Amino acid sequence: MSRSILDRWFQISERGSTVSREIIAGLTVFGAMAYIVAVNPAILSSAGLDRHDMVMTTIAGAVAGTLLMAIWARLPIALAPAMSSNVLFSQVIVQQAHVSPSTAFTVVLFSGLCFTLLSLSQIRQKIIKGFPPAIVLGIQIAIGAFIARIGLMSAGVAVPSTGGFSFGSLGNPTVLLGLGGIALCAILNALRVPAGLLIAIVIITIAGIFIPTAHGPITKLPSNLVDWPHYPTHLFLPFDFHGFFSHLGLLVPITIYFLLSDFFDATATMMTVAHRAGLDGTDGRPGLDHRAFASDGAASVIGASLGTCTVSAYVESLAGVEAGGRTGLSALIVALLFAASSVFWPLITSIPAVATAPVLVLVGMSMLGALSRLPATFSEAAPPVLMLLIATITGNFMLSLTCGLLLYTALAVALRDYKRLTPIVVGLDIAFVLYMFLETHMNF
Repeated sequence: MSRSILDRWFQISERGSTVSREIIAGLTVFGAMAYIVAVNPAILSSAGLDRHDMVMTTIAGAVAGTLLMAIWARLPIALAPAMSSNVLFSQVIVQQAHVSPSTAFTVVLFSGLCFTLLSLSQIRQKIIKGFPPAIVLGIQIAIGAFIARIGLMSAGVAVPSTGGFSFGSLGNPTVLLGLGGIALCAILNALRVPAGLLIAIVIITIAGIFIPTAHGPITKLPSNLVDWPHYPTHLFLPFDFHGFFSHLGLLVPITIYFLLSDFFDATATMMTVAHRAGLDGTDGRPGLDHRAFASDGAASVIGASLGTCTVSAYVESLAGVEAGGRTGLSALIVALLFAASSVFWPLITSIPAVATAPVLVLVGMSMLGALSRLPATFSEAAPPVLMLLIATITGNFMLSLTCGLLLYTALAVALRDYKRLTPIVVGLDIAFVLYMFLETHMNF
């Protein structure tokens, strides 16, 4: 029997998947990251940008970046405006550095261009291959802890307190729904129910309609289910090069900080998603290559050009991998759903955070299973464990990666195991020390 065009193009059969499974995976990923359609505009509007305009540019950036990754790189990785980038854009560049949004978009552009050049070269691939095995393991478990932390906070189960975190009030209906959702996700996963994670999102969302809180039901249906889309053409190529070069001394460090943060955050996310999907570079199961890196790099430039912050790989792609996604078809489904959200975004954004939170918790728990692979020797096990602890407690993945790699280097020097100190490791140490310096001085 001849294979379909979709099967041949996306290598669905070779990667042990099916069209239906890829569609379900795409739906699951979109359900897990649809919040960005509401959250990104809310953050960027604090920089003086129109919120509805930001809804449209957020969708445009997600569609363009994810399509590139889906059709060219053919990987199950979805892209959208990055949460770290939008906060830096609005709070650091516009509000603290007191520059215009047009100048801030120019910062994102130059950071993205450098990002793309690194992606097109062999540097990014060499960096990935140069990460020590202990750090690669640390990345996997730290991201697992990071995404589970997001889920627990979104569900209200973990609440910030003076001592760090405390358990949410069991008198809060949202917390109870979140705990029930985690149990539901775990049960559906244990029973291997097809589309279990997607089913859980739908059930929790519907249940939220009937559960009251002091501020109304948990799931708040919009007054209008649709809204006619319009792209704000004045935000296409919204750059102010004069403003950038007139504040060069101030904006160059911010640009470098943007680059380091986005580059390593996106690289770690892509590494983890590819690993969980079993895309290890063998025949029929390709790994990350120049197409994946170029797609991710180009998306960072596309985001600025379309009038939003850096578009980057999303860790929520792991939810699709857990649902069985292995090819770019699942990412294509995500892109099409984002395109549809330009009309249905009021309905889509009514999905409460507590509905997707249990999925993130389950994905994080699954990734933490890699703890069984911790090395027996202390010098090899200490860096990934430290990365896990810092990611869990602070929620700062970049800081956890920095501390883990620097501890790895310090132990290698102390034990005189200099063969561990490869040029890539030393170069990464320098880059992360620079990152820590910039993070310390990022107050204007």
